[in-house]
Order: sequence, then C-alpha cells, then structure tokens
Amino acid sequence: MNTKKLLTTLAVSALLFSGCGLKSGETIIKVDDHKISQGQFDQIFDKQLSNSMFAKMGINLKDDKNNFLYLMIKERVVNELIVRTLIDEELAKRKIEVTNADIEQAVKEVVDKVGSKEQLDELLKQNGISTNDFKKDLKEEVKMKKLAESLGAGDVTEAEAKDFYNKNLDKFKYPEKVRASHILISADPAEIEEIIRSDEANKELSHDEVMAKVQQQMNAKKAKAEEILAKAKQDPTQFAKLAKENSEDNATAVKGGDLGFFAAQEMVPEFSKAAFAMKPNTVSQNLVKSKFGYHIIMVVDRMAAGQDSYEKAAPEIKAFLKNQKQLEAIDKLVESLKKNAKIEFVNPEYSPENIKKTIQDNMKKEAEQEKAKTNTAKQTKETTKK
Repeated sequence: MNTKKLLTTLAVSALLFSGCGLKSGETIIKVDDHKISQGQFDQIFDKQLSNSMFAKMGINLKDDKNNFLYLMIKERVVNELIVRTLIDEELAKRKIEVTNADIEQAVKEVVDKVGSKEQLDELLKQNGISTNDFKKDLKEEVKMKKLAESLGAGDVTEAEAKDFYNKNLDKFKYPEKVRASHILISADPAEIEEIIRSDEANKELSHDEVMAKVQQQMNAKKAKAEEILAKAKQDPTQFAKLAKENSEDNATAVKGGDLGFFAAQEMVPEFSKAAFAMKPNTVSQNLVKSKFGYHIIMVVDRMAAGQDSYEKAAPEIKAFLKNQKQLEAIDKLVESLKKNAKIEFVNPEYSPENIKKTIQDNMKKEAEQEKAKTNTAKQTKETTKK
C-alpha cells in the first residue's frame, strides 16, 4: 500500500470534516463577551422550519434563501438568539438557577392541567415533541418566571382581578354544554385508499378494484363499531372499559372516552347534533358518522347556558393577569438590556437591518417585475387590436 497516498487521503478527509466543524463553530454575532455561532443559529432555525406549516406542506424554504418567509424566520431567530444570550447574562448576574425539582414541579402542573401523564404523552406524540424537548422548553419557561419574580412582577390584587371580571363579563358567559364520552373507530376512505395504493402488492389494481378494497375495509370498520355499540347499549356501565379497549382516539381512550363538558360549536356538526339530542346516562341509538370515522356516544351530564361567578373565575383571572405582568416586565427588561449591550454582527448577513433591506429590495424587485409583466400584456393586447 502507498503510505504517502494514504496519509494524503486522511489529511484531505480531516480537512473536509474539520472545515464542517469550523463552519458550525464560526461566530456570527457577539453579544457583550458572548459569542453566537453558526451552529447555534442553524439548530434553532432548522427546528422552527421543521415545526412550521411549510414543512408539513413539503415546502423547503431553504431552497431560496432570498425568499420573504425564509428571511422573516431568519430575522426572528437572530432576535431570539440575542434575547436568549442577554437573558442568560441577567440570570447569571442575579444568580437565578433552575433545578431538576423545579422542572419536575412544572411537569406536574402541566399533567394536572391535561388530566394525566398518559394524556400528556399522547399530546406530545401527536405534536411530534419529544419528552426531552418538552422539558427543555419548560426549563426556559421556569427561568423566565423566576426572572420576572426577581423583578417584583406578578402580584395581582383582588381589586385588579374584580375590575378585569367586571370589564369582561362576556368572557365568562358560556353556552349550553353536555358532558359526554365516546368510542371512535377511525374510518377515513381517503386515508384507506392512500394506504392501499402505497402497497406494492396493489400496484396493478384498477381504480375500481382499489375502491372495492376501500369499501371492504369501511364495511369491516362499521361492523366492528356496530358490535361495540351493541355491547355499550346492553350494559352502559361498561362504556369506559369498552372505550379503553377499543377507542382509536388515543387522547380520550385512556380516560374511558371522557370528553368533558363541551359546547355544540366545539365538535364536528354530526357529533354535536347527536350528543345534544340525547339525555344524560344514555348511549347513542345508532353509530354517528363523521369525517373521523364511527362514533359511539354516551352523554353523562348536561349544563344550561350561564355565566361563571367571580369566585369561580378568580383563580383563572389572577393567573392570566400575573402572566401578563410578568411578560410586560420581561419585555421592559429585554429592551433595556438591548440598549445597554454591545451587539456586533460579525457576519453582516445576520444583521436585522441587512435582512430587512434584503426583504425591501426583493419586494421592490418583485413589484417592478409585476409592473413589467402588466405593461407587456397591455402592449400585446394593443398590438393585437391593431
């Protein structure tokens, strides 16, 4: 083996890989004595892109880095990184720390709000959020709350809460509601068709043959739902057990299908129409078909339209007003920190002023192009008339 050639190859490989690392570690912004790297920007930018509606639509905004939306997100991420750095500086200055116990307490509070750990896990799964990322976000939230408290923000008086209640009475009115549980057997023809067509074994099937398979599966799902409905009607006391064992609505199945109290407009029309026509402690006589599939409904209770008293609404009002005060205090602090900080855009590409200028230049260019197209079309029309 040619040792010299091998060493040369390894040297080139090392250079290539270290080059990637250098680019990732390259400083793009300095905030006082702290450096923000290209890697930090890329990490947050990619996360925001992957969670955006554009990613779900299969649109990659990175394909055009002069795109208006790409530049808007870029500016937002730059601002977020600067604010995070300034906040972290302030937290260190004030010796504010977030312990594991703080995070666990925050998780417990979220679990209490959603109902159970199983429901929280299901919600995270549905939104594509890992437990690790969820805890990281909670840590940031706890940090901000502690910082706001250190600023003396958050205390809400009884007078402030009552004043908010009296000025926003409409917010505390509620329409007629029912409390119901349901068992869902998912049945979406379009989804079933997509699964059938994605199977290589069905590649040669005609449209009619595919649709026959779709109907076959829809019939099977309806038969399954009919069977469960018969059991629920025979013994309504077993409804929760049947929901846990059979419902394909994972978020409510763990609670025995319980949906809590809801107003008519909160559910799809077919579901609401059936539920609001039922009496408490009864199971729907027939299956209820919606875009989600087949529902078996059990109404548990009804609540007439009304208005929450101040006493009932007070805890929620105080929590809301406290949060508002904390946000205002943090906003004022951030503005003050920005004014007094030394912020240097080592890479001018990340300067908000330059990003805004690029956006304006692009918009101007697009307007000129549109104007030129209109003029060309007008001239063509006039020439044709002649």
